[in-house]
Amino acid sequence: MKTRILPTLATGILASLLFSCGEDINQRNAVQPTNQNELREIIPDQDPPQQSVSNDKKTKIKLALILDTSNSMDGLIDQAKNQLWKIVMELAKTKDKNGEDPDIDLALYQYGNDGLSMRNGYVQKVQSFTGELDEISEKLFALKTNGGEEYCGTVINTSLNELAWSASKEDLQMIYIAGNEGFNQGSFDYSEACNWAKNKNVTVNTIFCGDRNEGIRTLWKHGADLTGGHFAVINSDAKSVHYDSPYDDQISNLNASLNKTYVPYNSVGVLKKEKQLKEDENAKLLSSANASKRYLSKGSKVYKNSSWDLVDYSRRKNFDVNKLEKKHLPDSLQSLSEVELTQKITDLSNRRTAIKKEMADLSKKRDAFIAQEKLKALKTDSAQLEDVIIKGLKEQANKKSITFQETIN
Repeated sequence: MKTRILPTLATGILASLLFSCGEDINQRNAVQPTNQNELREIIPDQDPPQQSVSNDKKTKIKLALILDTSNSMDGLIDQAKNQLWKIVMELAKTKDKNGEDPDIDLALYQYGNDGLSMRNGYVQKVQSFTGELDEISEKLFALKTNGGEEYCGTVINTSLNELAWSASKEDLQMIYIAGNEGFNQGSFDYSEACNWAKNKNVTVNTIFCGDRNEGIRTLWKHGADLTGGHFAVINSDAKSVHYDSPYDDQISNLNASLNKTYVPYNSVGVLKKEKQLKEDENAKLLSSANASKRYLSKGSKVYKNSSWDLVDYSRRKNFDVNKLEKKHLPDSLQSLSEVELTQKITDLSNRRTAIKKEMADLSKKRDAFIAQEKLKALKTDSAQLEDVIIKGLKEQANKKSITFQETIN
C-alpha cells in the first residue's frame, strides 16, 4: 500500500515470494529477467530456474513463503526474521502415516518491490526449495523493503512455474503469501493461478496484513478458498514476543558444541560453515530467546547439510570415504588414513547424536516453561505470522495423514 507507510521495525524477510511471468504474464511460462544484475543488487546468488518435478517416493513437505516487500511491510519482515525458527521447530515434529520423517524443503520469494524487475512483475525467487535452512535464514536477513506494485496472481503463477513441486498427492505442498494490497492486482488473474495451484496439489494460504473485513473485500479469502487453503489476518506492526527461559544458557553451550561436529569436506564447505555461524549471530542479535529457537531447530531432524558437512554427507547411501578429496578437509584430518578418518567421522556422528538428545530434552523443558509464562500473561497477543502459518500447517497436514509428535527429534 503505497499511501500508508508503517513504522520500520527491521530489514529482513522470510518473504517467500512466488516469482512471476514476463512480458506476457497471462501465459504460465514465466520469462526470466533480461538483466540479472537488477535482481542481484537486492539478493545475490540467484539459483537457476527449477522447473523439474520431484518424484521421490519419500513423503515430502514443501513450503513456499511469499511476502510483500513494499514500503509498508517492514513489520511483516521483522516478524518473519523473528519467527522462522519457531516454524522450523514445528516442521521438525512431523511424521508421515508410516511413522517416518518427511523430507522438508522451504522456498522463499519476494514481491511488490520497486528494486525488482518491472518486466517480471516486481517478483523474485530469492531461494528455490532447499533443506539447508541456513540458506533461507541468510537470504531472509538480506531482504529490504522498497515500495512497488503487488501482483499476487503473478507471483503465485511464477512460483508454480519455477519451483520443483512434487507430483505425488500424498505430499504436503503449501504456498503462504502475505501482503496488504488487493489480491486481484496485476495482469495475471489470481483465480487462474490458484486453480492451477490446486491442480498441482499445492494449497494457497493467504495472510492479509490488516482488517479482516478488508481482507475479505479485497479477495484474499477468496484466493485461499479456491484451493481449500487457510485465510488469516495479522497485525504486521505487532512486535514478536520472545520468552526467555532458565534453559537458554545451556542450550547456547550445547549449540557451540554442536557446531564443532560440523566439518567441511569440499571447496564450498568453508563458506557454508561461516554462514552457519553467521546465522547463529543473526538469531542472537534479535534476542537470546530467538537464538534458542534456532539452536534447538539445529538439533532437530530438519537441519541437514549434506552438501558440505562431512557427517551428514557420510549418511548418504553412496558415501565412500576413499573418494573424499582430503585437500578440502581441515588440516587435522588430511593426514589420517581411511580407517582413521572413518573412525573420526563415527566419533563426530556419535557426539552429534548425544548433543541432539540433550537438546531435545531441554526443548521439552523449555516448551513447558514458556507455556506457563504465556498463561501468566494477562493479555492475549494478536495473531502473528508464525501463529497463522503453524495453524494452517497443522490443518493441512492432517488431510495428508501427517502427524505431529511431542518432541522435535
